[in-house]
Amino acid sequence: MPGMSANPLIFDRIKFSNEKYKVHFLKWIKPFLNESIESYSKRLLEFIEHKNPVLIGVSFGGLIVQEISKLIEVDKVIIISSIKSNTELPLYMKSAKFLKLYNYFPLKLFDDVFNISKSLNINKIYKKLDLIDKYLSVRDENYLKWAICEILNWKQNKPLQGIVHIHGDRDLTFPISLIKDCIIIPGGTHALILTKYNLLNKKLTLLIEDDKMN
Repeated sequence: MPGMSANPLIFDRIKFSNEKYKVHFLKWIKPFLNESIESYSKRLLEFIEHKNPVLIGVSFGGLIVQEISKLIEVDKVIIISSIKSNTELPLYMKSAKFLKLYNYFPLKLFDDVFNISKSLNINKIYKKLDLIDKYLSVRDENYLKWAICEILNWKQNKPLQGIVHIHGDRDLTFPISLIKDCIIIPGGTHALILTKYNLLNKKLTLLIEDDKMN
């Protein structure tokens, strides 16, 4: 499951043995009005094709796969650049939750600024925006507001048992100082799924097959 706004292309460079594994990508669907993360995760079950799967989720997708694991039998849950409970949320997110800032921020502004900036076609800026367009294609205003609200108001007070957590030590979205019991990726940012794929390709297969990997 990709991260907030992201599509399955973020997993393009993550490779598994075709002989051992069949990879299935989940996508974001439109949330209902005021839908809970629990209800949303339950609706995603119809898109899960395999019994007892290994679930891998990035960022907000990590929250989703943890919620799914409460509903079906799973072999393992691996989260990347994510959190295991609301205690790992940074202070700025907790403040935004307390003040309910997500109700007032004009999220459509993101898409408007993106489209205007891209139309300018300015060298390096354009190239970066082109990557954003490729990977972060889910920018519907209602979806963004829903996703932010569910992250900030996640009710998971303590980690579920057995969650495998991979996290970068340079993640600014979810700072490593607040993350406990994780496999640390040196130099990994919040986008380590894209920048540290070589290391992830080695670790993920070992993690799936050996709980003792660290």
